[in-house]
Amino acid sequence: MNKYKRLTIWLPVIIAASIALGIFIGNHFVQIGKHRGYSYVSGNKINTILDIINEQYVDTVNMGELVEGTIPKIFSELDPHSVYIPAEEASAVNEELEGSFSGIGVSFNMQTDTILVISVISGGPAEKAGLLPFDRIITINDSVYSGNKKNQNEIMKTLRGAKNSIVKLGVKRGNSPELLYFDVTRGDVPVNSVDVSYPVREGIGYIKVSKFGRNTYNEFITAIAKLKQEKCESFIIDLRGNTGGYMDAAINMINEFMPEGRLIVYTEGKSFPRSDVYANGTGTCQDAPIVVLTDEISASASEIFSGAIQDNDRGTIVGRRTYGKGLVQTQLTLGDGSEMRLTIARYYTPSGRCIQKSYEMGNLEEYDQDIYNRYLHGEFDSADSIKMDDSMKYQTVGGRTVYGGGGIMPDIFIPRDTSGVTSYFSNVINSGVLYLYTLEYSDRHRDQFSKFDNWEELYKYLQSQPLLEDFTNFAATKGIKKRPTLIRISGSLIENQIQAYIVRNFFDEAGFYPIFLKDDVTMLKAIEILKEGKSFPLQHTQQVTNGNLRSEAGLTKRYGLAKEIIFEDYIVRAIG
Repeated sequence: MNKYKRLTIWLPVIIAASIALGIFIGNHFVQIGKHRGYSYVSGNKINTILDIINEQYVDTVNMGELVEGTIPKIFSELDPHSVYIPAEEASAVNEELEGSFSGIGVSFNMQTDTILVISVISGGPAEKAGLLPFDRIITINDSVYSGNKKNQNEIMKTLRGAKNSIVKLGVKRGNSPELLYFDVTRGDVPVNSVDVSYPVREGIGYIKVSKFGRNTYNEFITAIAKLKQEKCESFIIDLRGNTGGYMDAAINMINEFMPEGRLIVYTEGKSFPRSDVYANGTGTCQDAPIVVLTDEISASASEIFSGAIQDNDRGTIVGRRTYGKGLVQTQLTLGDGSEMRLTIARYYTPSGRCIQKSYEMGNLEEYDQDIYNRYLHGEFDSADSIKMDDSMKYQTVGGRTVYGGGGIMPDIFIPRDTSGVTSYFSNVINSGVLYLYTLEYSDRHRDQFSKFDNWEELYKYLQSQPLLEDFTNFAATKGIKKRPTLIRISGSLIENQIQAYIVRNFFDEAGFYPIFLKDDVTMLKAIEILKEGKSFPLQHTQQVTNGNLRSEAGLTKRYGLAKEIIFEDYIVRAIG
């Protein structure tokens, strides 16, 4: 038999044997996978996949980075306010609410490319070390920070640090050619949530609450006491721009204005039975007339406050429709220091409203666009542009109709004030030129202005100065062409803001707000309501007796002055 005949005979055998071997090998490796037990129960599928990748993936994978990249994707499929916070960001995120952080105690601005100290906190680490307003920080720990285009977040991270640690600053002061060096020992720096309080008219006190943090209630009570000493008997509570914070801070503030037994808020979730919160009757302002100011940024705890006031017919809400966040988050800390803020319940106003606006799970983009869409639809300019859902009608204790389904609609709508707003004004604001001018002007006159005893004296002086002409010349050097007609229209508005920011550089918020808000239409409306004695919505139409929005029997009750039971986050994702 020649070799070709032998090949003809054996070739099919060889092929068959090869196929059989291939099947055997394939089955062998399949069996390896099967016998290793790659089964999973419920959510353990993720862990199983990660284990397989770690053990069998062709290349080495940084599993820590893979996990950190995966977790945010999981949260992105939930509601818009459940969020994962990496360990390196957790501390900075919490500082605003915790009431303090460890740092040097200065406010600063990047004036062109130099760190300009605007103010030094009284009694803080920087003041103790000898820093002064309008010092320029050139070096930090011997590294040059002037002219290297560092952003403010990077600088903030560098200046902050562990308590009792030391940061070395190289400072240029005035016209001195030599740098001054300061060793600043970092310490606790307070973060205020009540920006300012002052009598806005005789008998009327104004309180600006910027957030609901750990110390907000104490700051608020202090502000109330101060205003009462100044003969204020009615109050304007400004929650515009307040994106929330601790729910219990809002509850405790509401308790100050409510008679005993009034329902403040209730919460309910799949794993959390309904819990009602009532006023305990210890409030110090139960009979005081109040007006609450809101806008489209007022959210979360701000809406709990305004909703309770509205549903109990306790005061008047003035401004624009609030954000619409009715989801409650709890904060959970993981072993590596990272955190998750998980939605565990919805909160409801006393009438039963859940004011959470609609959302689609996992569709964050559309949710984030809601405020902008409101603007496009004309909601900021006309109440008629707001479409309320008739299927979500609710009743206040006095029988007034209110609506759920998306924020708190104010009792009196105030459109955004566009008087004096021109393209020239928008350009100088959006470009930052106006603020830069106030910094440079304050720096040039710091010795003179530091001698004024109070903000009123400085403000009176500024009113006599040709600030508008000086500013428009300055703006022209920064590329913003003079537009005489538009400047005439916007002149008063520009001057007002220039004066307010200059005064703030020397007297902080106590001087800023009285100037900045003196022509504010929402504020003026609130003052009018209080002066006319019309802050109680039903006072002139009907008398409410024993009006209570009570819960059903058998439900859990708790009374005011709660102690940080539930955490409610800022609207960081949506508003920035």
